[in-house]
Amino acid sequence: MQMLFQADIGKQTADEVRATFWKAGDEVEPEVRGFAEELFRAAIAHQEQIDELLVANSKHWRLERMPAVDRNLLRMAVGEMLAFKGTPFPIVINEALEIGRRYSAPESINFLNGMLDSIARGLLPT
Repeated sequence: MQMLFQADIGKQTADEVRATFWKAGDEVEPEVRGFAEELFRAAIAHQEQIDELLVANSKHWRLERMPAVDRNLLRMAVGEMLAFKGTPFPIVINEALEIGRRYSAPESINFLNGMLDSIARGLLPT
């Protein structure tokens, strides 16, 4: 989510984000870093589709008016839904809400939950 936030707010390319996000000396386990990179790559690769889903599922919210943390948290979670078909949507939503509780405003949690639930229902096979 932080990498997506950096790309969004800093108007940086994915390569620029990767070059500056991981600092020498950061103690990040290789598995954690690998998964974070995969989530970032998936969200960037599917960003147009993700943003269309966000716009289609938001009521009275333009994408650029959503709080930046919420917008990028949604992008991360929807990217995971699209790219990691083996991960059940409730797990993706729960993890996103946990991150939201740490980085978003308390009043954002219901918004994030509603958006992700709506998008997940739309992505389920019929």
